[in-house]
Amino acid sequence: MKRILLKRTCLILSAFLLFSCTKKNTEKIGSDVPNHHVIITYLTTGNKPKDSGTSEMLEKLNERLTKLVNAELVIYYIPWNNYQTNYNLKLTEKDGSIDLIGTATDWLDAWKNAALGNFMPLPDEMLQKYAPRTWESVSKEHWDVCRMNGDIYLMPEDNYTQWTNHGFMYRLDWAKEAGFSNGVHSWEDMTKYLSYVKKNKNVIPWHSNGASSTFHPEGYICSKSDFIVADGITSTNMFGTRKSNMKKFYSPLYEGNELVEYAKLMRTWNQNGFWPKDVLTNNSGYIDNREEFCAGNTGIEQHHCQTWYTQVYNKLKNNVPGADSGFFWFGEESQNVVYQTITHGAMAVSAASKHPERALMVYDLLRNDKECYELINYGIEGVQFRRNASGLRESIPGSHGIVTNYWWGRNDGLEVRDTGTAWDVFDDINAVYNKCKIDYPFSQIVWDLSKVSSELDEVASIYGQYMGNICYGQNPDPEQYVAEFRRDLKNAGIEKVIAEFQRQLDSFYANKR
Repeated sequence: MKRILLKRTCLILSAFLLFSCTKKNTEKIGSDVPNHHVIITYLTTGNKPKDSGTSEMLEKLNERLTKLVNAELVIYYIPWNNYQTNYNLKLTEKDGSIDLIGTATDWLDAWKNAALGNFMPLPDEMLQKYAPRTWESVSKEHWDVCRMNGDIYLMPEDNYTQWTNHGFMYRLDWAKEAGFSNGVHSWEDMTKYLSYVKKNKNVIPWHSNGASSTFHPEGYICSKSDFIVADGITSTNMFGTRKSNMKKFYSPLYEGNELVEYAKLMRTWNQNGFWPKDVLTNNSGYIDNREEFCAGNTGIEQHHCQTWYTQVYNKLKNNVPGADSGFFWFGEESQNVVYQTITHGAMAVSAASKHPERALMVYDLLRNDKECYELINYGIEGVQFRRNASGLRESIPGSHGIVTNYWWGRNDGLEVRDTGTAWDVFDDINAVYNKCKIDYPFSQIVWDLSKVSSELDEVASIYGQYMGNICYGQNPDPEQYVAEFRRDLKNAGIEKVIAEFQRQLDSFYANKR
């Protein structure tokens, strides 16, 4: 009997000790949260603001963060000038000076940085514990998109509707004068429209600055074919597949006739004087074409669809009585539009973060807490923004705005619609895109660039040497110039690059069976 009692006592004691150890270990993971204050540094791309609006907002935000998780947020900005290089260099330092990192798989080398060990792998259990609302709101399928070799490295901006496909904003009222009663819907229409502007409006049809404007042949190629860009390989969108054959990897810049036809058309645009003669060389007298467009002083502006309906549409109408604008989206002719990957904006945790658990807690609040969300995105209500009678957000005249460039965790459930956006236009273009869009088909492929990194660098260098002249029609014989470009791409190893990514694409499809 004594043995039985002793045995039971030992079992109870063992269980108690096990429970105590488990409790102690659990507390060890998270018990420091309320006990000491930490600073979480968030890295984003963009120029540091010069006025006091952002610091005022951060003071208010940090009161709430301190109350909830005993932390405060500091923002580290990577200026736009040479941002790609400086961004990657900062991440490689891994000195513990940053915690949260705004990133993207299609324009900020997210997978490359994960492979280099610059991002911290985030175990499922860690996310469940320290970012529980984010964990619950992201579907399993979307978390799987954020994995590399089984580990989650990114928290996706997957609950925010935006259209970052490019196109031309144009003066719809002028287009109607030119005979396009239903607007401009092809590159041929656009050429005729710009000719009309040149002859009749006493403005430069497109006051483009070649050194700063975003203009690639991808827009023409997607309009005249069913090309789909493969994200995460190059920022110049040189590679991908066709929508009609998503198992064949290729580069329309290396094969096909679309680039030749594009080069010919751009030569025509140049000869017709659609942009300044010194478009590629005059950097001293920079003119902001978007501001010129909104002021009625030029005929087109090229950028995201979202830029059109959030920044340009209403501003033009307010600035120029009777003016109206339309949007010719690249791919419209072939109904070719791909909804962006959910990691077009994403948040990562630095591999060298000293407080990764607290960083996740802060992110969870920025993404899901109404007060924190509005502060980081809009500023202080009553100081920097207010709601009008319709509930729409508007800035307060004379106030300093904020610059946080928080593009990594926006949430449709907490968004406050603003007076600057043309929401009827947004709803209309959404309906158009929803009829023909496809989801990005390769979001679960982490392209391995390591075996062809030197070739990719050479290919990118060749692209930089030729593309400005092609896009702005600076070469007298476009067909011959494209042939020379392709010859140099071949010498740089583009065929090896294509073969390597074809192998990876084949492997992706083989594993899906």
